[in-house]
Amino acid sequence: MTLDSSVRESDPAGTVPFSRMERRTFAIISHPDAGKTTLTESLLQAAGAVHEAGEVKARGDRRRARSDWMKIEQQRGISVTSSVMTFQRGDILFNLLDTPGHQDFSEDTYRTLTAVDCAIMVIDAAKGIEPQTRKLFEVCRLRNVPIVTFVNKVDREGLSPFALLDEIAEVLQLDVSPQNWPTGIGGLFHGLYDLRRSGLLVADRSDGVVPGRWIATESIEDPAIDTAIPVDAAESLREDGGLALASYPTFDLEAFRQGDLTPVIFGSALRGFGVEQLLDVLADDGPPPQPQPARPAPVDPGESRLTGFVFKVQANMDPNHRDRVAFVRICSGKLERGMKVTNTRIGKPMALHNPITFFARDRELAHGAVAGDIVGIPNHGTLRVGDTLTEKGDVTFTGLPDFAPEILRRVRLGDPLKVKQMRRGLSDLAEEGVIRLFKPALGSQWIVGVIGELQLDVLQTRLDQEYGVALEFEPSPYEVARWIKSDDPALLKKLMETHRSSMAEDQDEVPVLLMRNGWEFGRLQEEWPGITFSAVRERS
Repeated sequence: MTLDSSVRESDPAGTVPFSRMERRTFAIISHPDAGKTTLTESLLQAAGAVHEAGEVKARGDRRRARSDWMKIEQQRGISVTSSVMTFQRGDILFNLLDTPGHQDFSEDTYRTLTAVDCAIMVIDAAKGIEPQTRKLFEVCRLRNVPIVTFVNKVDREGLSPFALLDEIAEVLQLDVSPQNWPTGIGGLFHGLYDLRRSGLLVADRSDGVVPGRWIATESIEDPAIDTAIPVDAAESLREDGGLALASYPTFDLEAFRQGDLTPVIFGSALRGFGVEQLLDVLADDGPPPQPQPARPAPVDPGESRLTGFVFKVQANMDPNHRDRVAFVRICSGKLERGMKVTNTRIGKPMALHNPITFFARDRELAHGAVAGDIVGIPNHGTLRVGDTLTEKGDVTFTGLPDFAPEILRRVRLGDPLKVKQMRRGLSDLAEEGVIRLFKPALGSQWIVGVIGELQLDVLQTRLDQEYGVALEFEPSPYEVARWIKSDDPALLKKLMETHRSSMAEDQDEVPVLLMRNGWEFGRLQEEWPGITFSAVRERS
C-alpha cells in the first residue's frame, strides 16, 4: 500500500480520505511458540493484506512468515527483531508490530511497546500464562497499554476455558470478559459461538486455513445450533456458554482502555478461527492514537505540529545498499515528504526526503503519515533510538529504556584485515539495540554486552552474513555493567580517574562502570554514595 495523500488522497475503495482514516497501532506479545507469528499471518489474511497464509503452514520456502524476514529468522523459525506491517480493513488503517517472543530479545519488545496504543496477548490454550507472557504484560501495565487476549490453539487438547479465564484473572489481576466461546477443546471442538453478535462459527475440519461457516442466531438457545453441530456439543455450549455469560463481566470500553479489563477471544490462529472477531474487537474498541509521554508535557495526537520518536533502528534491511532505517512513531501532526524537522538530541534540522511505510521487509514510499502511523526514515547514522523529531517547538519524548547487559564478552576477530568491517558491524548492531557495545578507557579490545546467549549467536551470524566478518567471543574480566552519573561533576570525574581501568563508554559515549563481580560492585557502591549506578538508562 502506498500512503500518498497527494496522488492517492483516498483508500483503494475510494471511501475514506487517508488523513481521516482511523488508526489502530498495536503489538502482538507472547511467550515463544504460543503462535504469535502465526496469528500475524492470519490477521493479514483476514484483512485481505495477503491472499494466502500458507507461509506459516506449507513446507519449504513457503513456510517463511512474512514478518520473519531476516535470514536467521527463516533458518531457525524464531523472531529475533520487531517488524511492522501496515494494512487496511474497511475504514481503518492498522499498524501491526510483531515482536520477538524469546526473552533474550525482550529489550526490542520493550521499546516497541512504547510505540503502540494497545497489545494482543497470545496465550497457548494448553499452557496458560507462561513466564515471558507475564513479563511483557507487566511492561504493558507500566505504560497502561490496553490488552486484548487471544487464547490460541483451542482446536488442540488444552485447559478448559474456565480454567484459562480464571488464571488470567488471578495471575494478571485483570477482569476478563469472554467475547466468544468454544464448543469444546481439542477433538471436541466444533466451532466458536460469538457472544457479541449472537452467531455460531462452525469449524471446517478440512485441511487448510478455513475460518468456517457463519450461522446467525437469536441467542445461544437458538435451535439452529442443534442442526449445525452435534447435539451433545450444542448442549455443552449452552451450559458452559450460559455460565460464562452469567459469571464474567460484560465488556466495558472504559475499563478496557484503562487497562483494568481484557476482552478474551478463543480461536486457532493456524486455521483462522476467531481471527475475524479479533479484528472486529480491535476495530470497534481498540484505542485510537493516545497522548505520548514527553517533556515538558505529554504530546496530544490532535496537535497540529508534527512530532515523533525513534523507537527502533534496523540496519541492512536491504543488504545490497547497507541501509539503515529508523522506525518512527508519529505522535501528532502530519508528515509530508520533503518537509524539514529538528532532531532535538543534536538540535539540527533534517529533511524527510524518502520516508517509507512497511510490510515487514517490503517497503514503499510514503507521501503522508499522521498520528498513530509508523514510518521509516532512511539515514546514515544520524538517527538513534530515543531521538525526537519535531516540526517546531521544544519537546523530548521519554520512556524508551536501555537495560544493562547480563553477559559481557570480549570480541576476537579471525581476520585482522577486517577490523574496519567489524567495528562498523558492531556499531550498526549496537544502534539497533541488538547488543550493548562498550569501549574500555584502557585497551583497544571492545566488549559486547547482551541479555542472553542467543543474542551472541544472532550477532555472530549477522556479522558473518551481512558484513563478511568471522567473529569469536571470549570471556571478559567483567560481570557487571552500570551507567554512572552524579549531580557533582567533580565527584564523577574523581570516580572515573580512580577506577580508570574499570571505565568504558557505551555506543552513545555515556560513561559505564565495568566490575568483576557483584560483590566488588556492592562494595564500590557503598564507597561512593554520591554516585548513581543505573541498570536502566532512559534514552532521550
